[in-house]
Amino acid sequence: MTSPRIGAIFQPSFPPERLRAAVEAAEAAGVPEVWLWEDCFRESAFATASAALAWTERLRIGIGIAPMPMRNVATLAMEIATIERLFPGRLIPGVGHGVLDWMGQIGARVASPLTLMREYAPALRALLAGEEVTTDGRYVRLDRVRLDWPPASPPAVFAAGEGPKTLHLTGEVADGTIIPAGASTERIAESAAIVRAGREAAGLDGPPEIVVFLNTAFGGDDARARAIADLATWDATADPSRVAAGDLDEVVATVDRYAAAGATAVILQPTADEPDLEGFMGSVGEVVRRVAG
Repeated sequence: MTSPRIGAIFQPSFPPERLRAAVEAAEAAGVPEVWLWEDCFRESAFATASAALAWTERLRIGIGIAPMPMRNVATLAMEIATIERLFPGRLIPGVGHGVLDWMGQIGARVASPLTLMREYAPALRALLAGEEVTTDGRYVRLDRVRLDWPPASPPAVFAAGEGPKTLHLTGEVADGTIIPAGASTERIAESAAIVRAGREAAGLDGPPEIVVFLNTAFGGDDARARAIADLATWDATADPSRVAAGDLDEVVATVDRYAAAGATAVILQPTADEPDLEGFMGSVGEVVRRVAG
């Protein structure tokens, strides 16, 4: 089994002014990548990504995810291309359906999220590759659009998925798949197989890139309780096997389980009430070293 990439998440439940200390702590600890979210109505993913990249020298920044209904695909391509040219090779863009209720609140909810992804992801990848794109889909309509400043080397575009239809589609139209926190190892194995089938249906070679977010808390019993309580805010089952909690050995063991299930990257997600975010980043750095072993 190949060791997975390890990263950390800066949740938008933390105020933006905490970002600099967090990403600087992550880079100092040897964490290779930090992921950001664009949750409504908190923080812009691209403003925070730009700042984080400017404050650091080596850290890669993932966006998991930017909601497709909220952003015109040409605008998103411009955002990604600009950051990629400023900080080559350090941005990992990701898109997804977005939380449907939030999309409804801003008047952007679509009747068919799958159709939107099927139209959006290929158009985004083509724009980032410097192509002129004309398309007249149900949701994505472009008339001879070409970026003036495309990336010298287009970044891989990830798409988020949970249900079988979306997972299959991410395999078809994206370079990799993001699976949110709360999935069991059994679910990860099933999801990886579905993504793989999507890639095969699209005639793509090679194993799928599967990025898994994993709810994590370092420490003793109090940390485990925090991790489970945090998971319970969006998953009523709050299965303890779906969190990484405890000392470093316990967290590494959980990471290894998810890697064995098919995760090629495991991104450790602090609880929304993490009391020591910089310390969390330091502990993630220790996990990086142990997993690389």
